[in-house]
Amino acid sequence: MTLFDYRQDELFAEQVPLSKIAAEFGTPTYVYSRAGIENELRSYQRVLAGHSHLICYAVKSNSNLAVLDVLARAGAGFDIVSGGELERVLRAGGSAAKTIFSGVGKSTAEIEKALLAGIACFNIESEAELERICMVAERLQKVAPVSLRVNPDVDAGTHPYISTGLKENKFGIDSGQAFELYLRAAEMPQIKLIGIDCHIGSQLTELGPYMDAIDKMLTLVDRLQTAGIVLEHFDIGGGLGVCYRDEQPPAPQQLISAVLKKLGRRKLKLMLEPGRSITANAGILLTRVEYLKHTPHKNFAIVDAGMNDLIRPALYGAWQNIIPVRRGSAESQLYDVVGPVCESADFLGKERSLAILPDDLLAVMSAGSYGFVMSSNYNSRNRAAEVLVDGPRMHLVRQRESLEQQLQLESCLPE
Repeated sequence: MTLFDYRQDELFAEQVPLSKIAAEFGTPTYVYSRAGIENELRSYQRVLAGHSHLICYAVKSNSNLAVLDVLARAGAGFDIVSGGELERVLRAGGSAAKTIFSGVGKSTAEIEKALLAGIACFNIESEAELERICMVAERLQKVAPVSLRVNPDVDAGTHPYISTGLKENKFGIDSGQAFELYLRAAEMPQIKLIGIDCHIGSQLTELGPYMDAIDKMLTLVDRLQTAGIVLEHFDIGGGLGVCYRDEQPPAPQQLISAVLKKLGRRKLKLMLEPGRSITANAGILLTRVEYLKHTPHKNFAIVDAGMNDLIRPALYGAWQNIIPVRRGSAESQLYDVVGPVCESADFLGKERSLAILPDDLLAVMSAGSYGFVMSSNYNSRNRAAEVLVDGPRMHLVRQRESLEQQLQLESCLPE
């Protein structure tokens, strides 16, 4: 299904022209396709239909309440990394009983909130965290369901900033120490061991690193069973990549089929934490050309969206396709598409062939994950609006931030 396509030289989101969204809500604006989100979730659900499973959408990739609402209605669980994300899941209609809590820095208040809400599982990232969860559970007279996140020291072959499964990364418990920590956790009366978890990175484009990590985890699962610790679930994390340019990542069916083959006859519920692969290509960033600047060395298309709106190109050197909302308005030239922020790193794309004029609209594609959630108020710029398209309907699901809203938490010194 094509979510964003041209009709008579006009780019549409499902059945809505993007120019109509810009006219009604302004720019920059993030635009999401409900059908795109649901279709990607179903691609996981279909292949897992015959196996006990829980698909926990990684809230960090796109935490808009409407996006979470769409996923909750479609049967998804959630993977969170903060108390704030837990609150978002609950307000969006998600269930704490289908939510797992990851992340290396869970505070006492966050652990308490999650226990009282009835969290499905804590993914433990350190021995100190295990002790803290045990202490909070004892005080609340609760039993905490936990899984140990194991760091398998596997090179995921992705950008260093989004690699999480190497021994030098801050995430997870060293695979050489995990067995002893499981034994210790099994003796804690306030802890219920229910699973094992692994997450080796984001934007993964090959199955090899997944399989290497899974082999190490299953060796540990079998060793634990011999020691009398029988786990209920096996969580392979998320990180499956998408095509931004010319990547050819495996489809969910390929990944899951390979994992199920590895699991064999082990009676383990399969858990996954996909984020990018569900929402990245279901969203775009809509921006307007403010100026065209021509120098002897470069052509610049200066747009109203900057690195404060979409930081991936500046932070990772990430490439995302940029296309005009209306085709054929001018002669094509090579442009660096740059924003208004006072940083040389403020670009959305370099050396892009575009046929554009001032005031034209551009769409930055594959912006449904790690877009708005990573935005900021740098240069005192207001954060963008967010719109969700559902067939012929468009819904404003986050208002554009105002300067008054930006400043309301601040104050000058008293006289």
